[in-house]
Amino acid sequence: MTFSAKNAAGETTGGVFTVALDRCAVYGRASSGAVCGSLLESAGWRPAAGSRVLVKPNLLRAQPDGLCCTHPQVVRAAVEYALDCGAVVTVGDSPAFGSAERVAQAVGLTDALQGLGVRVVTLDDPVDCRLPSGLRVGVARAALEADALLNVPRVKVHCQMRLTLAVKNLFGCVCGVRKAVAHTRHGDRGNRFESLIVELAERLPPSGVLLDGITAMHRTGPSGGDPYPLGLLGASCSSVAMDTAVGTLLGAAPETIPLWAELRRRKQPAAFVENLHFPVLSPADFSPQGVTPDGFCIPQVLKPVSFRPATLLRSLVRRMWHRYGPSA
Repeated sequence: MTFSAKNAAGETTGGVFTVALDRCAVYGRASSGAVCGSLLESAGWRPAAGSRVLVKPNLLRAQPDGLCCTHPQVVRAAVEYALDCGAVVTVGDSPAFGSAERVAQAVGLTDALQGLGVRVVTLDDPVDCRLPSGLRVGVARAALEADALLNVPRVKVHCQMRLTLAVKNLFGCVCGVRKAVAHTRHGDRGNRFESLIVELAERLPPSGVLLDGITAMHRTGPSGGDPYPLGLLGASCSSVAMDTAVGTLLGAAPETIPLWAELRRRKQPAAFVENLHFPVLSPADFSPQGVTPDGFCIPQVLKPVSFRPATLLRSLVRRMWHRYGPSA
């Protein structure tokens, strides 16, 4: 992989992290597609010809309006950019309910990718990974064996984590029900769950980010929230830097966002906005002029991260039904 003057973490030789932000009001190949490619170039993320790139959108579930998933046109733009660089591209996720193929069909991603010759796959075939904290988790072989990931999250709020952005989207590389098991085993036990997500992100191959914030989801999440016209697209070589930029843009206090707080506790440089470089627009450019984050509602009271045994059992049954039920 090549990342211009940046290393695998997205850090430039000058010790700063580039985050390219721009406005985009509507989805479409001619509008958002062009902006996405330009932002990835500005951020310095460019895969080497012949490299294997896993494009990792958020394919949470087959919700009719698709708001809980990354918009198909942004995913298509990510795929087109990587293909234009000569990469070998696969699109994959491990949805909360159902298969990636089924969710992609339901939200319009399958149609959006027609003609590109890429597959949508469910991230299964787990590899047991031991993280630095000693926690273990089953990570999809396809994610671990890729030369690089292109992480394509949607800006959403989250009833357990307040915001779900780039770092949290990489939790989708954990296979199937193992995500629910991680909630049950490590949730609400100090910072164990946050540590798992942060260390998982560090364990994965180098990850570029293309952020979908044209229509965000607010009030509640990761599903069932309301659309919010944020009008934002972003790109970076660092998932942490992207989360810091968006959290700053939305006016969130770092200590109130569990993953951001964990990253700062670990003194990750990209978790501090003073270490970021904005070559296009900065978070301050989104307020007060143009589209602003004013009115974007982040949950104030969080639900427990841990799933009780009965909740875990219901989750297992729902996962099986969505993947193998009569309409699958």
